[in-house]
Amino acid sequence: MSVAITLRHLIRRLMHGSWRQPYWVLAGQVSRLNRLWHLPDREFRTVALQDQLRFMFRGNTGVTGEGHVRAREAVQWLFRGQDATPDAGVSMGYFPVSPHADPWRPSYPETTGYIMVTLLEYGSFFRDIQAQERAWAMGRWEALVQMDSGAVQGGTLVESAERKPAVFNTGMVLQGWTALLERQWDETLVQAAIRAADFLVDDLGADGHFRTHGGFVSPGRIKTYNVLCAWPLYRLGVLLNHDGYRAAALKSARAAMAMQRGNGWFEHNDLTFPEAPLTHTIGYTLQGLLEVGQGVGDASMLEAVARGLDPVLAWVDHRGFLHGRFDHLWRPACFSSCLTGSAQIAVVAYRMYQITGQTHYRSVADRLVDFLKGLQNITTEHPGIRGALAGSFPMFLGGYMTAGYPNWATKYFLDALMLQTGLAAKDDPGSGS
Repeated sequence: MSVAITLRHLIRRLMHGSWRQPYWVLAGQVSRLNRLWHLPDREFRTVALQDQLRFMFRGNTGVTGEGHVRAREAVQWLFRGQDATPDAGVSMGYFPVSPHADPWRPSYPETTGYIMVTLLEYGSFFRDIQAQERAWAMGRWEALVQMDSGAVQGGTLVESAERKPAVFNTGMVLQGWTALLERQWDETLVQAAIRAADFLVDDLGADGHFRTHGGFVSPGRIKTYNVLCAWPLYRLGVLLNHDGYRAAALKSARAAMAMQRGNGWFEHNDLTFPEAPLTHTIGYTLQGLLEVGQGVGDASMLEAVARGLDPVLAWVDHRGFLHGRFDHLWRPACFSSCLTGSAQIAVVAYRMYQITGQTHYRSVADRLVDFLKGLQNITTEHPGIRGALAGSFPMFLGGYMTAGYPNWATKYFLDALMLQTGLAAKDDPGSGS
């Protein structure tokens, strides 16, 4: 995390934005620091300070093994996130220094959608009936809050009259419904999935890009990471033998491939700052292309994934630290790490290992996951902290989902843990790691 990287990031932000942007970022950090100082939750304050010191002095060390233990703690935190809401959705996350009265934020339809997939996988992997039952409860709740258009709203749950459609959110809930239906037929969820898929197909432009991005990202005609919606659309097309869904998924995937430069970097691939996308949205794009490409047997899509993944993996240091943003020359564009993105990149690398057999993908993924395990606190009894993964490292001064624990960070961490543990078990069936 050199001074040069930090200065380059600040200069780029000013060139592409205005002096107001860094001002408001700084003002937000000062406000959060003030709330942290006066926070009654002393344990969170201590955790935040220790995390900052670990970052400054490069104190985080990776944890090898412990896959079952770490996964169990992660899933228990997701359970608590669901229990913290008045419905069957999962809280957006735990943010104790937010200006809201309850540190557990309201249910978040988008990420509850793909958390269903994770809980189903966890339930099968660890023979956990509760995880599967909770996933089904989430799926039925998602059908209740689906918009009349078939879309899923952006943001945390609001009253029906205030809901605004968002393509990405719709695709992520469709991912959950499809995973449920692949295991057991349910007519209510079938109809909900069809309405969502029809919304996606209708929203797809002639250029292969979705158009309805919602109000929680910056304006822009193209959001390349929306290609992740193509994966559940393709899966539903296979499940229902629907040529239209499969064709739309391929059209989306090919449009995303067209956004890739020769060096592997993708244009228009961030929530708010496309000049230097997050590893979070890079991970979305790579996973969408990988799974659609693997599903249809398209080698060119897997080659595109390799071109976009290899430059990111080259920046994973010996500890497993990965910068959270990269510019068009694959230079780090922020000093902090986006932990969700690190977990997602690990997932894609493990999948590439499974597909290609190239061992360097697995070794770098292991390094990323072991680093994340070192940031997961499983010794505290604090219900909002234990088992979770923060938005950034450092948690408080990082650049993504600052000062808290978004549910999707823990979801993707759990996905990566299960892949790591499963591969280790194949190597040594009696390891019990």
